[in-house]
Formats: sequence, C-alpha cells, structure tokens
Amino acid sequence: SFSLELRKASKRVSCSKRYKIQKKVREHNKKLKKEAKKKGLKKPVKKDPGVPNSAPFKEDVLREAEQRRLQVVRSSTIHRQLYSQSHLLQVIDASDVVIEVLDARDPLGCRCPQLEEAVLLGGKRKLLFVLTKIDLVPKENAEKWIECLQREFPVVAFKASTQMRDKTVVRQKVKMEQLYSTCFGSECLTELLTAYAAKTQSEASLKVGVVGFPNVGKSSLINNLKGMMACHVGIAKGTTKTVQEVHMSKTVNLMDSPGIVASPSNPAASMALRSLQVEEGQETVLDAVNTLLKQCDKSQVMLQYTVPDFRNSLEFLTLLAKKRGFLQKGGVPNTVQAANTFLTDWTGAKLRYHCKVPGNYSLPNYVTEEVITEMQNGWDLDKVKAGNMKTLKGINVTAEFTNLDACEQFIVT
Repeated sequence: SFSLELRKASKRVSCSKRYKIQKKVREHNKKLKKEAKKKGLKKPVKKDPGVPNSAPFKEDVLREAEQRRLQVVRSSTIHRQLYSQSHLLQVIDASDVVIEVLDARDPLGCRCPQLEEAVLLGGKRKLLFVLTKIDLVPKENAEKWIECLQREFPVVAFKASTQMRDKTVVRQKVKMEQLYSTCFGSECLTELLTAYAAKTQSEASLKVGVVGFPNVGKSSLINNLKGMMACHVGIAKGTTKTVQEVHMSKTVNLMDSPGIVASPSNPAASMALRSLQVEEGQETVLDAVNTLLKQCDKSQVMLQYTVPDFRNSLEFLTLLAKKRGFLQKGGVPNTVQAANTFLTDWTGAKLRYHCKVPGNYSLPNYVTEEVITEMQNGWDLDKVKAGNMKTLKGINVTAEFTNLDACEQFIVT
C-alpha cells in the first residue's frame, strides 16, 4: 500500500521579489515617519513597569533607586558647572572686550558678580552691558534701567531680529535692509566696537567675548551683528555648549560662550525666572511655577492666559492644561506639560513682563570710581546715548504697528 505525503508549499521567493518587498516596506515606514513629523507626533517611549508590589523589600529598592538618581543628577550638574566655568574663563582670558548680555525684563537678576569681578581683574579688558529684548518692556522702564546701569558701565539697548533662519539667508534675493527692519541697536554696537578697535591700533583683530545666563540672547546678538545665522539658537537651555568664534569684520571677532551656571544662593524668584533650579534637578516645574505666580498680579495672569480665577498654582495649571488641550489618558489634565509651557513663556522671548528699578540701588563693592572711569574711558558715550534713544524710539513705533501694546505686561517686584 502507498501513502502519499503532501509537501508544504515553499515560502522561498526570488531575490528580486524579496528586494522589492523590502523596498516597499522602507518606503512605507519613511512615509509614516514623515507624516508623524508633520503632525508633531513623537515615537512613544516604553513606560517603565516599575517594581511590582509582590517584590520583597520594595520600599528599600525604591529608596536606593531614588538615591542613585539624585547622585547622577548632582554629578552631572557639577560636571556641567566645571565644564561651563572652564569655557567662560577661556573666553574672558582671550577677550579684549567682554559683553555681558542682560535680559531687559530682569537686568539685575541676569548679572553675575563673580564673572564681572573676573573681567575687571587686571584692568586690561573692557566690560560692556547689552540690554536685550527691550521690546518686551515698557519704554519708560527700559530708559530707567539704562540710566541706572550706565552709572557703572556703558549700556547698549538691543532688540534682535527673528527673521534669520539659516546661513543661506544672505544669498537669497532679500535685501539686508529688510532683514534688519526688526533689529535695533546692532548699528550702534557695531560702530562702537569698530571705533574701539581702531583706537587700539593693534595688528590683531579685537576679540569680543559674549557672556551671560542661558536664554538672554547671546547667540541671537552675534547672529544679528554678523548679518547671518552663524550661531545656533534655541529656547532650550544649553544650546551653546562650546566656545565659537565668529568673524564679524576685518577688525572685530566675536566669541560665543555657554551660559553661566547660577549659584543656588540666589533668590528663589530669580532662579525661577530662568528655570535654573528645575534644570539642576533641585525643584520641580510645579514648584517653579508656584514661585513665579507669587511674584506677579493674578489678574494679569488670568488675562494673559484667558483662564478664570484660581486659588493656587495647581488649580491654575489645571485650567491652563484644559485650555491648551494638555490631557492625559482618561482626560486627566497634564499639569506638568502646562507648567513646562508656562516656564518656556517666561524664559523665552514671548511673555512681556518687567522688573522695577530699585529705589535704594547701590553700586557693588567691586565697582569703584577708578573702575568706572577706566571702563568708560575709550568709548564714545555720546554716540551710545544717541544710539539708545534711536533704538527705543524705533521699538516704540514697531510696538504700536504690530499691536504689541495689547499684550499684558507683568510687573515683577
């Protein structure tokens, strides 16, 4: 008797067919990624299952894991502080002129006494203040801060242009006048540095170091002076990680530097204004928002974000999350995402607020009469004052034209 065994059909295919299938799969995946990128979707991150309840000594395991996490955060913070400090010292040592960039919304909170003392050490370098983002404060407030700060060092008012996108912007068929239509103060600062370089009568180019806290506008300042996007800019802190030298003209070279790492001894409000403690892992975004909300008027916050009255910061973030559609699974408001959005508005160039000039302001101990005379010597201060008046006048016209005055102005005391 015979028994026939039927063989299963082979799954082997020709090489050409297999390659064709693989190609179609790649094209399909590429198409899905492109569509997801347009929609702003991100690849889902696998959630940590955590320690199961049935595991023995669960509390001890969680406690050890938290201690390890805090240790990693502290070590990375210390490493970044040393790394940033070494680059800042490198910029200061190599500079003939140091520009300290100050956010016009909080100039005193952006100053670093330790850095200023390092610049003044030896008396060979000049220190210059540049007050950026002056379009985000009232004109009268900017004038008072310039009058206050120029008692110590020369001050240049500045508002960067946001129309520069990449390095090919100069090659496009766009006139440079159009690019600078929203930039104010660059002409005054350029003339100031060029004139000082001519007075030094040195064969080498004048090296100008640009320093300051994160997100004050250091890289944007350099890009506007250069006339093209030579330095990468971004809202996220730590965008500039190394020293970058930019050739501005035949006689002037600019040096971009990483942001200053603030000391934890600073006031909580000043740290929260730039989300510095959040970055260092010393507090949560919810704590930083709570600190900021205590510094400004509640009615102005309600008008700015179009939310109803709230009792505390958590209720405000819940209302903001519902307003913006920041919802988690089950429709639960994502207060952490709302807090990050709120802090980004404060640290970026979006929200208008201003700090008042203190009535009892006194000069720092390291700023003596001899230091003031030395720092102001060699600059054409009359031209600086005329340039600042022109800048503030231009900002005032632009604000009315773009209806920026309709935005609420927060006052931080």
